[in-house]
Amino acid sequence: MKALTTMLVANRGEIAVRVMRTAKAMGMKTVAVYSEADANAQHVREADQSVCIGPAAVAESYLGIEAILDAAQRTGADCIHPGYGFLSENQVFASACEAHGIEFIGPPNGAIEVMGDKARAKRAMIEAGVPCVPGYQGDDQSLVTLVAEAKSVGLPVMVKAAAGGGGRGMRLVHEASELESAIGLAQSEAQNAFGSSELIIEKAVVRPRHVEIQVFADKAGNTVYLGERDCSIQRRHQKVVEESPCPVMTSQLREAMGTAAVEAAKAVGYVGAGTVEFLLDEAGEFYFLEMNTRLQVEHPVTEMVTGYDLVEWQIRVARGEDLPAEQADIDLFGHAIEVRLYAEDPSAGFLPSTGPIKLFATPEGEGVRIDSGVETGDEVTPFYDAMVAKLITYGETREDARLKMRSALRDTALFGPLNNRDFLLDVLDRPDFIHGAATTAFIDDNFGDAFLPPGVSSSDLAVAAATQHVLAMEHHHSQSASVNEELLDWVSMGRVTDTRRYDLGEQTYDVSLVPLSVGEYEVTVNDQTHHVRITDMGDSHVITEIDGLAHRYHYHDEAPATLYLSSDNLSMMLADSTRIPPEAQDAAGGGTITAPMHGQLLSIDVAAGEAVQKGQRIAVLEAMKMQHEIIAPGDGCVVEVAASAGKQIGAGDVIMMLELDE
Repeated sequence: MKALTTMLVANRGEIAVRVMRTAKAMGMKTVAVYSEADANAQHVREADQSVCIGPAAVAESYLGIEAILDAAQRTGADCIHPGYGFLSENQVFASACEAHGIEFIGPPNGAIEVMGDKARAKRAMIEAGVPCVPGYQGDDQSLVTLVAEAKSVGLPVMVKAAAGGGGRGMRLVHEASELESAIGLAQSEAQNAFGSSELIIEKAVVRPRHVEIQVFADKAGNTVYLGERDCSIQRRHQKVVEESPCPVMTSQLREAMGTAAVEAAKAVGYVGAGTVEFLLDEAGEFYFLEMNTRLQVEHPVTEMVTGYDLVEWQIRVARGEDLPAEQADIDLFGHAIEVRLYAEDPSAGFLPSTGPIKLFATPEGEGVRIDSGVETGDEVTPFYDAMVAKLITYGETREDARLKMRSALRDTALFGPLNNRDFLLDVLDRPDFIHGAATTAFIDDNFGDAFLPPGVSSSDLAVAAATQHVLAMEHHHSQSASVNEELLDWVSMGRVTDTRRYDLGEQTYDVSLVPLSVGEYEVTVNDQTHHVRITDMGDSHVITEIDGLAHRYHYHDEAPATLYLSSDNLSMMLADSTRIPPEAQDAAGGGTITAPMHGQLLSIDVAAGEAVQKGQRIAVLEAMKMQHEIIAPGDGCVVEVAASAGKQIGAGDVIMMLELDE
């Protein structure tokens, strides 16, 4: 057995934190690497040692093989865990670790090389007799050939990066006229994300489930599967909700898929943790999609239903130990669900969001697990993936797990960056999800391109006004000497009436608050009056009685004007316009094109004086490892181009000015 004492985690965020916690529990010393943008990140704070490996850009830090190996040598690390993403499926990195005498906690180089290339992997699986989706995975990567092969396969098709995953370098194409543009964008995105522009073409399987099998192999050749995960709820081919077991799985189908996954792993001499992904159609037929030669984001649901720590298994296998369990010992108990909490704006097409985290509050309790890479006071930067945390719940039944997840999300608050908490709550209550009928078309069918949260109620605004009022009174009281608390809300003329105005979209709400006693108020929102009583207020939560019904809210106050507030199903940022200067009107109206987020402006596709049509692509922005097309909001003409391609740009920065036709 090989002694491993010091682990360097070549990653960041929640996976780095999660891996380090198991390593520490096994008595190992941990080393974090970080970019300049992550100098104060949680994974750095939790490590025993940390080393800066370069600037914020991933190509100059987390993809820097030499810098990471140098950090390992400087800290005495004898093994490296790559997490997921970044270098986790990079054969060159695995080989370099081996050359430096450092144990790479992952599969052998040969398995990474084959399975890391979707084209080679698919050819290998066809040879091994694993069912595969029809398509093209050839060496000729010319545009003419790719277009011709796509047409030959038959639309709709998936255009996919051969070297990647996570939805990057992937496009679903329905029309032949879209092929050239989709291929160009996929090639560019794949090159930037994975260093290779090679693509494969696959027939799009209509409305399938995305079901994956967790496999594990040791160095002695023992290989097992640990059940399946249903990852069908996806947005832009990135998973959002995962669960185990799959709601429609039978014991016969599980054995068939598990056996195929084990054969796939054995075909490439696999060692360690791996995931074989399949598409499962409505008829119960399954097709090989790809194999991820690493630990998956969604591995916690497998841990919850099997009772095994998969990172511990990885470390034991790397040390040369046999697998901790044989196939006959592995069973699934209960049900687990995982949701990914993203910093993004669901109402704006799920565009990534950035900024400081004012408050991050999460629940505790039996059957609830939080895997997070951030804490209150941290910042979500534009340089990395938009996921900030995962919530995982366990129950004896699927419905138990679902209800626990609803409760956990209701008791979660992420203030600062916009996020998808409210969207996830809505997902859990959709009939298709409740009945276990969701396919990969779930989000498109139920939400389309965006999610509009429920409107703010007058009772929510009444609570907001009462909360801001109490906080202001407490602040004034703390600044005063020897003032009895019973005199709060009083002036020499009697009780004071507090007025506020909240502007939400095109709707204005005038609020007046009249104190009845300490902590008890009559609050009128436009023409609706509520009786509000503050029964408990902590640093980040407030419990109220609204018209006799108790409610709990999370809050974060930025006096004197702004309050963040979250209820059971709605997160809000409310600004009292009576306490802030009115914002200047946008003189250019809808003709000002600004960056929707921080990122690199990859291209500007029009020039000053050029006519544009509504829906036309006018620029491409790369942020959080994804490329986003910026389109013209209407017909018109380009008046001025204010930004330059190839440069970093901040959220809200002007890209160009258009003169739109009336």
